[in-house]
Parts: sequence; C-alpha cells; structure tokens
Amino acid sequence: MAEKLILASGSPFRLTMLKNAGLDVEAVPAKVDERALEAPLQGSGVSPEDVAAILAEAKAVEVSERRPGALVLGCDQTLSLGDEVFHKPADMEGARRHLLALSGRTHQLNSAAVLVRDGAVLWRHVGIANLTMRNLTPAFIGRHLARVGQKALASVGAYQIEGEGIQLFEKVEGDHFTIVGLPLLPLLSELRNLGAIDG
Repeated sequence: MAEKLILASGSPFRLTMLKNAGLDVEAVPAKVDERALEAPLQGSGVSPEDVAAILAEAKAVEVSERRPGALVLGCDQTLSLGDEVFHKPADMEGARRHLLALSGRTHQLNSAAVLVRDGAVLWRHVGIANLTMRNLTPAFIGRHLARVGQKALASVGAYQIEGEGIQLFEKVEGDHFTIVGLPLLPLLSELRNLGAIDG
C-alpha cells in the first residue's frame, strides 16, 4: 500500500501533478519566509540551483516538524538569467519588466524537490530546463498581459507555459514537469526506491 505524501506547498499545479500520478497526497503549506531565507544567499556565490534546493529543504523541514513520521516533499523553483534570479512579480508592471528582460534570451528554470522525514533529508534533486523566449515587442507584452491578467503574477517568469505562456517561446529544452515546477519522474523513482509507492 502506498504511503501518504505530504506536499509542503500550496501550489495547485504541484498538487494536481502528484494526484494525476496516482499518489496519495495532502497539501500542508510551509510557514517559511522565502525572501528572508534567500537574503543571506544573495551575492554569496550560491548558484540558483542551490537556492531552489535550500528553499525546498527549508519548506519540507518546517512541515516535517509539524507532522512527525510523515514523508514530506518540499519544492521550490528559481528562474535564472545569467547570474540574476527572478521572483514572482509583485504586480503587472513587474510582470511587464520580467517579460521585457527575458525577451529574445535563454533563461534557466531550476526546480528542486526534497524529501524529508522527521527533519532528516532523505533525497534532494534539482531538475533544470532551458527556455528561449522569442523577441517580444512591448506592445505584444502589453496585449499578452491584458489577456492572461493576474495569472502572470503566479509564477517566477510571469508566464504559465501550460497556458497562453507557450506563445512566448521559440525553444524549450527540458522536462515538462520540471518546467511546471516539480521534477516528477526523478521523484517517482525515489519514492519507489524508498518503498513509499509500489515498484
């Protein structure tokens, strides 16, 4: 019988992915201040991939302390353009600036997953995808944001590739699940290794 997995996130996308994969999963959002955790990492030479892993681990450990004995999954995603790390835009003007900065360039999505039980890390993985945006005019960006509305504020790049955001791209290299925010295939493999799901 499969073990229940606790998802230390309020992300509806991640929850749906896990449920669609047939997992018994419960969402328990972590109570962590991501920006406060990240602040000391900025300028320290820590890679965007490591930032994602550190934040995912912090979320999993926090929820694990509240759910003794449970298998907890923490996730985080960073978007990096060279050395610059992007966060979810605070408002539509921020979304517009994100898309202008990403236009015509290749950025990297780093999706971290960490499994924790009783505060101990059992497994960590960072999936990486490279996405190349086509050249976008300011007028197109304005029309696009007007169509998608507040959805643009729900992700680090101000786009949802599973929706209209796909129209922004000319090339996508990487696993679909990693792009949406969870490296699902490596996670399922590890859950089988741990005996948490049937192999």
